[in-house]
Amino acid sequence: MENIYPLGIRPGESIVVIPSQTLSNDEYYLLRNVSIKVARHLGIVGVCNVQFALHPSCNEYYIIGINPRLSRSSAFESKVTGYPLAYIVVKLTLGMNLAELINHITKSTCACFEPSLDYVTIKASRKNLSKSIQCSKKFGNFMKSNGEVMSIGRSFEEAFQQALRMVNEHVTGFDPYPQTVTDNELSALNYQYIFLLAMALQQRYTIERRSKLTQIDPCFRNKLK
Repeated sequence: MENIYPLGIRPGESIVVIPSQTLSNDEYYLLRNVSIKVARHLGIVGVCNVQFALHPSCNEYYIIGINPRLSRSSAFESKVTGYPLAYIVVKLTLGMNLAELINHITKSTCACFEPSLDYVTIKASRKNLSKSIQCSKKFGNFMKSNGEVMSIGRSFEEAFQQALRMVNEHVTGFDPYPQTVTDNELSALNYQYIFLLAMALQQRYTIERRSKLTQIDPCFRNKLK
């Protein structure tokens, strides 16, 4: 999975997409192989969620988090792929191996085959700041969302529009706010940020200018045109 927002925003507050959209084949297998090495080095049997920060213009990366347990991300991945992670973990704990377990989807292959997707899934956090008027709308170190939504589509654009409509019943999609956005608003990520980005597109901000202000990968900015 991949976070759309840049490093520094809590994963629970960011918009997350599966499968990753910006990684090249080499980058994908680099991070995959490192994740496997980490799990083997730590002797983990079961689920291990390894989080990376990858430099967009080179293969320099940092491991920023390791969760050797079932988590919210594990539940999300199970829903998206249909791969029953919790069930598999229990069987592995009891001493079975992946080759002995049958894939519940295909009913014919074993559980050691990795799931492949021909669709895009997006998870977005849902907030209700109206109940806390004095609560800051900026992203911070603490979770402020009180729920999340999941959308599925044949393309990133389709899934993204669905997610926005589910996050707020008054929103019809990736539509700009009826106001003028400033550079300071674009550089300070907050809960209205994605709609401010739509406003910036309407104001004909160049890709270079938006990239400098938002630090969001050009791949996502092009998809949001």
